[in-house]
This record gives sequence, C-alpha cells and structure tokens, in this order.
Amino acid sequence: MIPIETERLHIQEATLADADFIYELLNSPTWLEHIGDRGIISLTDAAAYIEYSLLASYRERGFGLWMVSVKDTNAPLGICGFLKRDYLDAPDIGFAQLPQFEGFGYMLEACRSVMDYGVSALNFPKVLAVTTSDNVRSQRLLSKLGFSEIGTVQPSNKETPFLLFSNP
Repeated sequence: MIPIETERLHIQEATLADADFIYELLNSPTWLEHIGDRGIISLTDAAAYIEYSLLASYRERGFGLWMVSVKDTNAPLGICGFLKRDYLDAPDIGFAQLPQFEGFGYMLEACRSVMDYGVSALNFPKVLAVTTSDNVRSQRLLSKLGFSEIGTVQPSNKETPFLLFSNP
C-alpha cells in the first residue's frame, strides 16, 4: 500500500497541502509542451486539480498519480502512478517531473517501484502508456521499463494521436 520507499525516493498520495508544487509542475515547460495546459493559473486552481483529479482517483479507483519526493530533502520532484482513461482497456502509467530533476534517474526509479506495486498490490495483468510522438524522453523511459510501442490511439479530445505502449 502507498506510501512506497525506494533507495532515494518517497512516493505517497498527494494532499491539498501540495498545491504549491502542483501549480509549479503543471505550469512547467515540459508539462505544457508534452501534456498540455490544464488552466492552472492560481493556487486555488491547483488545489481544485488535486481534489477533482488526484484525490478523486484515489477514492474511486484505489490508485492515481502519486507525489514523488527526494527522500533526503523531502523536496517534491514529480508525480507518478496510474490513470484509467476511457479510451484504453487497461490502466496506464503516467509520470511527470520538474525540469531541474531530469537526468538523475529519479523518474525511472519511481516508475519501477510503481510498476511493481501495480502488478503485486493492484493485480494489474497489463499496463499501458501513452505519449506524444515528440516526447523522446518519455519514450526512452518506457523502453527502460520494458514497454513496447504497439501502435497509436486517438483520444476524442485530441487532434493528434498518441503513441501507445504496453508492458507484455
């Protein structure tokens, strides 16, 4: 059960107290480029996002996107976890981190632990992932996690299809 500890990271459910971090993450250049603008223009918006997106998923599904923090400093660096999208037949792994934490292997470490949790505790027989075709960093991370590209998927609310990945 969440929380998860790794060698360098602490992974736990988000709370409304994380609004500052969520505001920063959802307005970071890589989030805006690869995930999209969620209209989070204030801390009130960030708190609402936590409530209707993250906390609602924990309550309704028993999983969601969890906060990832550096264990030594308690500094939040990103989110990682599972989503259940209406256009996919299995949960998919999602992750994002602040640019200043890229390149240290934190998200790979978080994703490996979250995948282990998904298989052992949540009994997911299959996990999917989606990303944009130009998000090479995410594609490389998915490959390191053992995912393979299996095609594309076209969400009804997006103009461009996503690349679709699956773990065996």
